Amino acid sequence: MTQTFFFIFAVIAGTAMAIQGSLNSVLGKVIGFWEATFVVHIIATSLVAVIIFIFSLNKGDFGNLMETPWYTYIGGILNVIILYGVVVTIPKLGVANATTLIIVGQVTTAVIIDHFGFWGLEAVPFQWTKLIGVGLLALGARILLNTG
Repeated sequence: MTQTFFFIFAVIAGTAMAIQGSLNSVLGKVIGFWEATFVVHIIATSLVAVIIFIFSLNKGDFGNLMETPWYTYIGGILNVIILYGVVVTIPKLGVANATTLIIVGQVTTAVIIDHFGFWGLEAVPFQWTKLIGVGLLALGARILLNTG
Protein backbone atom coordinates (compact mmCIF):
# COMPACT_ATOMS: atom_id res chain seq x y z
CA MET A 1 0.00 0.00 0.00
CA THR A 2 1.21 3.47 -0.82
CA GLN A 3 1.81 6.33 1.55
CA THR A 4 -1.09 8.16 -0.11
CA PHE A 5 -3.44 5.38 1.05
CA PHE A 6 -2.34 5.88 4.65
CA PHE A 7 -2.72 9.68 4.39
CA ILE A 8 -6.25 9.26 3.05
CA PHE A 9 -7.13 6.65 5.68
CA ALA A 10 -5.83 8.98 8.43
CA VAL A 11 -8.14 11.73 7.16
CA ILE A 12 -11.03 9.25 7.10
CA ALA A 13 -10.19 8.22 10.69
CA GLY A 14 -10.18 11.89 11.75
CA THR A 15 -13.52 12.43 10.06
CA ALA A 16 -14.91 9.34 11.76
CA MET A 17 -13.63 10.63 15.12
CA ALA A 18 -15.59 13.88 14.79
CA ILE A 19 -18.75 12.05 13.73
CA GLN A 20 -18.31 9.37 16.41
CA GLY A 21 -17.78 11.96 19.13
CA SER A 22 -20.92 13.79 18.09
CA LEU A 23 -23.04 10.64 18.02
CA ASN A 24 -21.61 9.38 21.31
CA SER A 25 -22.39 12.72 22.95
CA VAL A 26 -25.99 12.56 21.76
CA LEU A 27 -26.24 9.00 23.10
CA GLY A 28 -24.71 10.17 26.39
CA LYS A 29 -27.30 12.91 26.79
CA VAL A 30 -30.08 10.37 26.37
CA ILE A 31 -28.83 7.41 28.43
CA GLY A 32 -25.98 8.89 30.50
CA PHE A 33 -22.30 9.41 29.76
CA TRP A 34 -20.92 6.27 31.42
CA GLU A 35 -23.75 4.23 29.96
CA ALA A 36 -22.95 5.58 26.49
CA THR A 37 -19.30 4.72 26.98
CA PHE A 38 -20.32 1.18 27.91
CA VAL A 39 -22.71 0.74 24.98
CA VAL A 40 -20.19 2.03 22.45
CA HIS A 41 -17.54 -0.38 23.78
CA ILE A 42 -19.98 -3.31 23.56
CA ILE A 43 -20.79 -2.42 19.94
CA ALA A 44 -17.10 -2.03 19.08
CA THR A 45 -16.17 -5.32 20.77
CA SER A 46 -18.97 -7.11 18.93
CA LEU A 47 -17.88 -5.71 15.57
CA VAL A 48 -14.24 -6.67 16.11
CA ALA A 49 -15.31 -10.18 17.19
CA VAL A 50 -17.30 -10.55 13.96
CA ILE A 51 -14.34 -9.32 11.90
CA ILE A 52 -11.89 -11.69 13.59
CA PHE A 53 -13.98 -14.81 14.10
CA ILE A 54 -16.62 -14.78 11.36
CA PHE A 55 -14.79 -13.08 8.50
CA SER A 56 -11.51 -14.74 9.50
CA LEU A 57 -9.55 -11.54 9.06
CA ASN A 58 -7.38 -12.52 12.01
CA LYS A 59 -3.73 -12.42 11.02
CA GLY A 60 -2.60 -12.33 14.63
CA ASP A 61 -2.16 -14.99 17.26
CA PHE A 62 -3.98 -14.84 20.59
CA GLY A 63 -1.49 -17.48 21.74
CA ASN A 64 1.06 -14.67 22.07
CA LEU A 65 -1.18 -12.70 24.44
CA MET A 66 0.88 -13.45 27.52
CA GLU A 67 4.14 -12.52 25.78
CA THR A 68 3.32 -8.85 25.40
CA PRO A 69 4.61 -6.37 28.00
CA TRP A 70 2.13 -5.59 30.80
CA TYR A 71 1.94 -1.90 29.91
CA THR A 72 0.44 -2.62 26.49
CA TYR A 73 -2.84 -3.47 28.23
CA ILE A 74 -3.12 0.10 29.53
CA GLY A 75 -4.50 0.95 26.09
CA GLY A 76 -7.85 -0.48 27.16
CA ILE A 77 -7.97 1.87 30.14
CA LEU A 78 -6.93 4.79 27.96
CA ASN A 79 -9.68 3.92 25.49
CA VAL A 80 -12.28 4.43 28.24
CA ILE A 81 -10.70 7.77 29.19
CA ILE A 82 -10.68 8.89 25.55
CA LEU A 83 -14.24 7.87 24.83
CA TYR A 84 -15.64 9.29 28.06
CA GLY A 85 -13.62 12.48 27.52
CA VAL A 86 -15.10 12.91 24.06
CA VAL A 87 -18.64 12.16 25.26
CA VAL A 88 -18.53 14.76 28.05
CA THR A 89 -16.52 17.53 26.38
CA ILE A 90 -18.36 17.82 23.06
CA PRO A 91 -21.68 18.92 24.62
CA LYS A 92 -19.88 21.56 26.71
CA LEU A 93 -17.32 22.84 24.18
CA GLY A 94 -18.78 21.95 20.79
CA VAL A 95 -17.45 19.40 18.29
CA ALA A 96 -14.81 21.68 16.75
CA ASN A 97 -13.44 22.96 20.05
CA ALA A 98 -13.35 19.61 21.80
CA THR A 99 -11.87 17.80 18.81
CA THR A 100 -9.22 20.48 18.31
CA LEU A 101 -8.17 20.38 21.95
CA ILE A 102 -8.05 16.59 21.85
CA ILE A 103 -5.86 16.76 18.75
CA VAL A 104 -3.53 19.32 20.38
CA GLY A 105 -3.00 16.95 23.30
CA GLN A 106 -2.63 14.00 20.96
CA VAL A 107 -0.07 15.63 18.67
CA THR A 108 1.94 17.10 21.54
CA THR A 109 2.16 13.69 23.18
CA ALA A 110 2.95 12.03 19.84
CA VAL A 111 5.92 14.36 19.27
CA ILE A 112 7.31 13.39 22.69
CA ILE A 113 6.72 9.66 22.08
CA ASP A 114 8.35 9.93 18.65
CA HIS A 115 11.40 11.74 20.00
CA PHE A 116 12.12 9.26 22.78
CA GLY A 117 10.89 6.16 20.95
CA PHE A 118 8.91 5.03 23.99
CA TRP A 119 7.86 1.38 24.30
CA GLY A 120 10.28 0.19 21.67
CA LEU A 121 8.88 2.35 18.88
CA GLU A 122 11.34 3.73 16.38
CA ALA A 123 12.60 7.13 17.52
CA VAL A 124 11.83 10.06 15.24
CA PRO A 125 14.16 12.88 16.23
CA PHE A 126 12.72 16.18 17.45
CA GLN A 127 12.90 19.10 15.04
CA TRP A 128 12.06 22.69 15.86
CA THR A 129 9.59 22.75 12.99
CA LYS A 130 7.52 20.22 14.94
CA LEU A 131 7.40 22.59 17.89
CA ILE A 132 6.28 25.38 15.57
CA GLY A 133 3.59 23.07 14.13
CA VAL A 134 2.31 22.14 17.59
CA GLY A 135 2.37 25.82 18.57
CA LEU A 136 0.33 26.77 15.51
CA LEU A 137 -2.08 23.94 16.23
CA ALA A 138 -2.48 25.22 19.80
CA LEU A 139 -2.95 28.76 18.49
CA GLY A 140 -5.64 27.49 16.12
CA ALA A 141 -7.34 25.81 19.07
CA ARG A 142 -7.21 29.06 21.01
CA ILE A 143 -8.73 30.97 18.08
CA LEU A 144 -11.52 28.38 17.79
CA LEU A 145 -12.21 28.62 21.52
CA ASN A 146 -12.44 32.42 21.37
CA THR A 147 -14.91 32.36 18.50
CA GLY A 148 -17.33 29.93 20.18
